[in-house]
Amino acid sequence: MSKVILTLTFLIISNTFMTLAWYGNLKLQEMKLISSNTPLYLIILLSWGIALLEYSFLIPANRIGSEINGGPFSLVQLKVIQEVVSCIIFGIIVSVLFKGESLQWNHIVAFLLLALAVYFVFMK
Repeated sequence: MSKVILTLTFLIISNTFMTLAWYGNLKLQEMKLISSNTPLYLIILLSWGIALLEYSFLIPANRIGSEINGGPFSLVQLKVIQEVVSCIIFGIIVSVLFKGESLQWNHIVAFLLLALAVYFVFMK
């Protein structure tokens, strides 16, 4: 598998776990699987556990994708790609899991502007 595909795949997996680590507790609370009275330290520990999975994919993505290790991307390119992937994954998860939330036109424009950032970061 090419380093580009592997890097992007790991970034997608990583950002899925990241989004679940950051916002999953809100969905669990909405589903009444945890209460608003659940101690914050337990929520943090749960999120750290999920974040460990995130890092298990993010670190390899950065190592494989980085020019420093023979990959195709500069550090700036990796970061901008990661941010765009993060916004796309966030948009999907919010749309699927959080029915009360919806993406508005201005959110879509903001995501498109981030995608435009990818274009500019790859310009020579």
